[in-house]
Amino acid sequence: PACRVGAIRAMSTAAATGGRSLISDDADNNVTPHIEKLVGRDLHKMENHPLNIIKRKIEGYFLSLDQGFESFDSLDPVVTTTACFDDLNIPDGHPARKPSDTYYITKDSLLRTHTSAHQSELMRAGHERFLCTGDVYRRDEIDASHYPAFHQMEGVKLVAEDEVPADMSREEWMASEHCARVADDLKNTLEGMVDELFGPVEKRWVEAYFPFTEPSLELEIFFQGDWLEVLGCGVIHTEVLSRCGLSHRRGWAFGLGLERLAMILFQIPDIRLFWTTDERFHKQFKSGEVVQFTPYSKYPECYKDITFWVPDGFEENDFMELCREFGGDLMESVKCIDTFTHPKHGRTSMCYRISYRSMDRSLENAEIDEIQFKLRDQVEPSLGVELR
Repeated sequence: PACRVGAIRAMSTAAATGGRSLISDDADNNVTPHIEKLVGRDLHKMENHPLNIIKRKIEGYFLSLDQGFESFDSLDPVVTTTACFDDLNIPDGHPARKPSDTYYITKDSLLRTHTSAHQSELMRAGHERFLCTGDVYRRDEIDASHYPAFHQMEGVKLVAEDEVPADMSREEWMASEHCARVADDLKNTLEGMVDELFGPVEKRWVEAYFPFTEPSLELEIFFQGDWLEVLGCGVIHTEVLSRCGLSHRRGWAFGLGLERLAMILFQIPDIRLFWTTDERFHKQFKSGEVVQFTPYSKYPECYKDITFWVPDGFEENDFMELCREFGGDLMESVKCIDTFTHPKHGRTSMCYRISYRSMDRSLENAEIDEIQFKLRDQVEPSLGVELR
């Protein structure tokens, strides 16, 4: 059967927001203008873009299996907390639910933090074998391998009903040969996918924990002299299936980051490059080809330090978000270089070094100073810190 593009809410993510603003006065809304501008860029659908090249290679592999896998790449990035967390066994109080980690639109809606947010929706709609690709959003640190928007691919396969018994308890299922067979099918499928991307490589499976799979695994490969984690996966948790009305079914799921794979395969050193509009980057890539990225320039770095006393409950990701809002992609990294606790009054001071470097041009000192001054003006009222 053909690997077809799914029609469920099939719209470009640019259109998916329906022209609506993701920023409001809602008390729980923490989406910033910087993030709102990224929604709808659809890098994973851009012809000749490294992320699209990887996506299409993976889709091509699953198409070659002739198992009827569907492909969805245009689902709405705005999802409910139920779809993103509750349906996936992610409990209240889990760090992923914190506003310091996630972009909320309202108390009950958010920018998806993973493509797994669509897993239950698609299974409820009757889709049993599918890939789902899209942009996901997380508040995170600032460095060469982290960006608040990135791209994931989710894969799901439900095995045929007559291949597994329907009357097992969770404990019986976990201990059964049927569960082991589903896990083996998962491993064989993903090992083949990795060979398709990297060529024949040494692999190893590592036990892991994810709330939505049981057992859970991570796949690592030995590539260019080092062990690299390439994806997480597992047998779909029985409770996840029960919430979908599929307690009688079994299957497996995996999730991977397109940027992570592309940075390895194309040797792209900075995650910000995926978002550049500079033709010196884009002209290096062609659909269907994996080539080594050639840096077109290395502009000078400039760094500035900022030091402040932090209040109880200080969240570093909140400071990172403030930095992104003023510095955008001009900030290459933000690192805490010193922490000091006063011996008398017990207050804690933190010093952050902000490294500025554009990927496309040289920066002027005046431009950097203006950003730094704006950041200093806002850090106290926004975060409740006290500058030193």
